[in-house]
Amino acid sequence: MGTNNLDLTNRPCKILVVDDEPDLEPLMLQRMRRAIRSGRYTFVFARNGVEALERLNEEQDIDMVLSDINMPQMDGLTLLQQIPKVDPNIRSVIISAYGDMKNIRTAMNRGAFDFVTKPLDFKDLRITIERTVQHMMEWREALASRDKLVALQNELNVANQMQQSILPSQFPKGSDYEVSASMEAARNVGGDFYDVIHLHEGRVGLAIADVSDKGVPAALFMMSSRTLLKGAAIGTLDPGRVLGEVNNLLDEDNDAAMFVTLLYAVYNPATGSLTYANGGHNAPLVVHADGRSSLLPLTHGIALGVIPDLDFLENTVVLSPGDTVIFYTDGVTEAMDDDGEEFGTERLFEIFADGPPKDSEEANNAVFKAVRDFVGDTPQSDDITCMVLYRKESDR
Repeated sequence: MGTNNLDLTNRPCKILVVDDEPDLEPLMLQRMRRAIRSGRYTFVFARNGVEALERLNEEQDIDMVLSDINMPQMDGLTLLQQIPKVDPNIRSVIISAYGDMKNIRTAMNRGAFDFVTKPLDFKDLRITIERTVQHMMEWREALASRDKLVALQNELNVANQMQQSILPSQFPKGSDYEVSASMEAARNVGGDFYDVIHLHEGRVGLAIADVSDKGVPAALFMMSSRTLLKGAAIGTLDPGRVLGEVNNLLDEDNDAAMFVTLLYAVYNPATGSLTYANGGHNAPLVVHADGRSSLLPLTHGIALGVIPDLDFLENTVVLSPGDTVIFYTDGVTEAMDDDGEEFGTERLFEIFADGPPKDSEEANNAVFKAVRDFVGDTPQSDDITCMVLYRKESDR
């Protein structure tokens, strides 16, 4: 395969002229001398298709082939079929007899970019060459952009794998409670996260968050927020103090002015108590064992990373056996269908209208299925994250 330099701005365009007429070479060099002297074009010559293929394989910086059709040993139409095997990015222009539409049509079907007719009109030839060079440069720029996108896509795939690797994949399933969670990023990498933190005395910390942006910047801010949260949570069982410490740390180095909504709760399996503080996040949904559903009261905290030295209030509820708490990001309630209608909180309530879930995984899957069914084929516009805490019933 050829190894053409994709950038023609720093070197002449190299054109291979293939014609068995011996007078064409000096005529071409004479009539194109200004373009040659200015460094726009350089020409090499061959007398037939066989010689042309030899030149193409020897000189791998040829950009364009200007070829006659009728030649001995190998004609121009056969040569057209061989050129892509050497380098598919070379552009070909055919020289044909005036009115020879059959051969011109065949040449175009075999990949010729354009054609000129004999006797050669060098003004028309210059225009054709310039048009071909312009097309070739645009094509090669597109190829280079594609290669960059492929490389970027590979990097984003790696970033996605890294992000997924820091999210818990194993969840606690004790004798009296269980947790499930999952996230679907709107892009390769997202700004949502969840975490399950094992604390002393059998308690468990539960966090769900949504960073203000999307893509790589959000993912980086997300990973920083998660790390700070985990460090703060290990030192205290007070969710409000945890959010206050994370908020101050995020605010210290936040030149991008990003923020994160974050709800952090501490669950005590021994008593069923759930103590939480909410930094501007969605109110969790509680599906009670008797089928009733309600939202947990807000604690009126704002998003983290905006204003330092804030106090985050706490609230405590006691879950009964069979109760389920659905933590979620706004990617759930703000998911839109083709008409731009949002999924909304009412539809979240309706998921469990026929009865409470039997376990955390069933509840988590039900939320994602309901959102998918609602949006249909509409492209996902936001990260969708859900985490479920289920307090098992005593006879389970």
